[in-house]
Amino acid sequence: MPIRKEIDGPVGRLILDRPRRAHAYDQQHLDGILDTLCDLEARCRVVVVSSTGDRAFCGGADLTEVKAVDPLSALDLKSQRVFSRLAASRCVTVAAVQGPAVGGGCELALACDIRVVGPRAAFRLPETSLGLLPAAGGTTRLTRLLGAARAKQVILLGDTISAQQALDWGLAARLSDDPLSEALAVAAQLAGRDPVALRLAKQLIDADESAAGLMAERIAEALLYTRRQT
Repeated sequence: MPIRKEIDGPVGRLILDRPRRAHAYDQQHLDGILDTLCDLEARCRVVVVSSTGDRAFCGGADLTEVKAVDPLSALDLKSQRVFSRLAASRCVTVAAVQGPAVGGGCELALACDIRVVGPRAAFRLPETSLGLLPAAGGTTRLTRLLGAARAKQVILLGDTISAQQALDWGLAARLSDDPLSEALAVAAQLAGRDPVALRLAKQLIDADESAAGLMAERIAEALLYTRRQT
């Protein structure tokens, strides 16, 4: 199964398991992420998002599907809907990023509440070099997390955020040689806190996340796909 789950008391794991494709996702995998998240939410208070192997955290959207996207599909981008659902989860979410998180894989990590990185972790949004933009929440969430100047370096210039930069810039909460173990330790710490206080605090912190910004991402992406078809 490309999406697996594990549960240990109040802590659940959502595991990407497609290492031969750098955990790239297609529509079926996105459905799996959503179904697994819903199942974990019913049984856990904290969810750790991770992937198997050490090659990559997630390579983003499967390129065979990207080629088939049309403007109408971009207006109703499933990855944005799934990642927004992850961001709004009643659980606190922790991404264990052991390798590169590229494109949609970066946006998946950005949708989590907390990121723990390993030395080989890197965050990259290459979409503008392909005539597109990070439309699964990346443009909006990266700007909110890092500010406009740093977001422009990453999105417009295509700069890669290294593991150390992620820590220095506040994008990552921890840098560890064993990011999964560290993420699970963070999750255990979170699980020991009052669940109502955590949920309310998360909702208040995220209250100003712009729905208008997310909609603007989809509209801009649809326009770009229209241009690609001419």
